[in-house]
Amino acid sequence: MKMKYTLPTALLVSALLATTTLQARTLIQNKGSDTLVNVAQAWAEAYPEVNPDVAVAVSGGGSGTGIAAMINGTVDIANASRSMKDKEKALAEKNGQNPIEHVVGYDALAVFIHKDNPAKKMSYEQLKDIYARGQKVKKWSDMGITVPGCDSDEIVVVNRQNNSGTYAYFKKEVLGKGSKFRQGTLDMHGSKDVVDLVEKTPCAIGYSGLAYATDHLQTVCVSKKTGDDCVSPSVTTASDRSYPIARPLFMYTNGEPQGAIKEYLDWIKSDAGQCILKGKGYAPIRAVSCK
Repeated sequence: MKMKYTLPTALLVSALLATTTLQARTLIQNKGSDTLVNVAQAWAEAYPEVNPDVAVAVSGGGSGTGIAAMINGTVDIANASRSMKDKEKALAEKNGQNPIEHVVGYDALAVFIHKDNPAKKMSYEQLKDIYARGQKVKKWSDMGITVPGCDSDEIVVVNRQNNSGTYAYFKKEVLGKGSKFRQGTLDMHGSKDVVDLVEKTPCAIGYSGLAYATDHLQTVCVSKKTGDDCVSPSVTTASDRSYPIARPLFMYTNGEPQGAIKEYLDWIKSDAGQCILKGKGYAPIRAVSCK
């Protein structure tokens, strides 16, 4: 016997079917690094074409936020632009978590200056003179530089907040062990905030992932030692590690990934996933041929 539905009943059946379909989809929670959030979102948006039964919910907040969620067991994949610290791993294990690290790409941590700033290159020593506590460089003229539009001559030092993996990596790599950031920096929540401020502030200097670079500011050519040849940040120099402040980008899972999470990470590391990453301005984990 063929069943007939009145309109309200038919709508109710359709709604129930739609709800059942949504409930049947596997949801992967992905949280963390602000550096990674744009490409993580791009991966999440592209993945339903690969597997329509899986949805990925992406949020940022910084590497520290993602790692804290992994420690507390409230996320499936944590994004980070730095490695987990030993004390973080120990805390995770105490909570019954077993964080496993996956390298999903590489990033050039770029130093940004205003488009009119004539300072084309800097060494680690010069960057430390600007950023580290106790250093004497406070004005562009202290470095023999005159910046058009910077009437005060005071260097506006733009930093990231301390829950950022970018903050932690820059501090460790450029400032060095035992050094602290100077006081009075402008601490931005996200990479885009850094770029936006440097773009409109002639006196400013800041840093973030190269993927956030725009045509409205400059990236500095960087050398480890004063007087050495400098290298400009790019996908190529991040890939071959010739750029001094190139760094791996991580995803963490609780234990070796299984099921839908493993399939998703395998796809991220595949040519398709790596081409999305490359298209967003990051360096892939290996050579890939992209259309």
